[in-house]
Amino acid sequence: MIKATQKITTEKMQPASMKENLKREIGVRSLSLAIVNITAGSGIFIIPAIIAEGLGATAILAYLVCGALIFLIGLCLAEVGSKTTSSGGVYTYIGNAFGPFAGFLANNIYCFGGCVLSAAAIATALTDTRQYFFPILGNVIPRALFLFFIFGGLVLLNIRSVKNGVRFIEFATLGKLIPMVLLVIGGANFVASENLRWVTEPTISNIGTASVLLFFAFLGLEGPLSNGGEIKNPKRTVPLGIFFGVSAVLILYVSIQVVTQGVLGADMAAHKDAPLAAVAGIAFGKSGTMLIIAATMLSMLGALGGEILSIPRILFAGARDGLLPKPLAKVHPRFATPHVAIIFYAALGFIFAVSGGFKQLATIASAAVLIIYLGVVLATIKLRKRNNETTEKSFRMPGGALVPVLATGGILWLLSNLTRIELISIALFILAFALMYLIIKMVKNKIR
Repeated sequence: MIKATQKITTEKMQPASMKENLKREIGVRSLSLAIVNITAGSGIFIIPAIIAEGLGATAILAYLVCGALIFLIGLCLAEVGSKTTSSGGVYTYIGNAFGPFAGFLANNIYCFGGCVLSAAAIATALTDTRQYFFPILGNVIPRALFLFFIFGGLVLLNIRSVKNGVRFIEFATLGKLIPMVLLVIGGANFVASENLRWVTEPTISNIGTASVLLFFAFLGLEGPLSNGGEIKNPKRTVPLGIFFGVSAVLILYVSIQVVTQGVLGADMAAHKDAPLAAVAGIAFGKSGTMLIIAATMLSMLGALGGEILSIPRILFAGARDGLLPKPLAKVHPRFATPHVAIIFYAALGFIFAVSGGFKQLATIASAAVLIIYLGVVLATIKLRKRNNETTEKSFRMPGGALVPVLATGGILWLLSNLTRIELISIALFILAFALMYLIIKMVKNKIR
């Protein structure tokens, strides 16, 4: 394990990437689609009705607020990501800037607080949606077998080649985007202008409350960057991939919200569980409803596949740097993928999905990712100061410190909208990992 006093610097981390033995096969197109896939997940199929419940037609303001913030965060990710050629994503960025203790917290909070439960939630939602066609999945044993099949299939796919995982994401992304685009185009013919009139007065309070929920639909941008050791020419691919990916998601989200609000109007509340399916039914009939349900399932499967492709690389990076058990850093001798980390991550997701006891932690998991975003934004400032003396060309966001400062303010504002119980729960969650790090350090010192 890395000594607590050892300073993780960008220069020390980069040579490690040469020893990862991973293949660089992810380009701009693949990274952009991966970002769209993992960000535009199952939430977009239900979120329009939830947001409109408090804001009505003014819900578009919450999208603009979240879109602006995610672009600011994306710029920070692009700058630090373009300077990093090793795997680990947000863990590596934060560890490079603030050392092994911060890296340990980032790795565990992100993986276990923000991702494992998210993967389990997606798998559970996928299983619940499949019950529409196969009611038998409501029973315990068939449900567990189906989940095992889903997780097992995605594990085999990603172990055999990172290219297989990327191709599946491209297929799933296009498979769910095409019905969404068709829904926007077809539904636009049924939009009533009176449904888009602002009858609810937007305030800082109701926009803030809605934005906290809506921002959860934008989470996932950082996931594909965990494959840093498999990205071609990060200096070019990372900034362009983030820009195209985030732009596509924002345009898609706004279009869907406008069309859904315009078609359903006040009836939106009656279709909370499936507003897009309701719009599809009006625009295309029963076949349209079935198409959207199928797209919903494909979206969930693609998002789950995206997590199993990307997040295990963070566990791999943590083990590579001595912060997690060494077996997680093993690379398959034939397929050149971190197979142990992939299996371990998927196994945890399967266990939580089968148990079903993770839903109450969904808000804490999302808040955990916001905290990680805050760490990345602060890391951008720290690494920029450290790397001022280097002459190596890489992406550098415009505006100096203005972007990170604005992003920090936005994140803190969102977190301030959490309840007191949620904030205490998050604090205890972080404290638990901090104590774990100290215990591990004490045990290692005794062994020495």
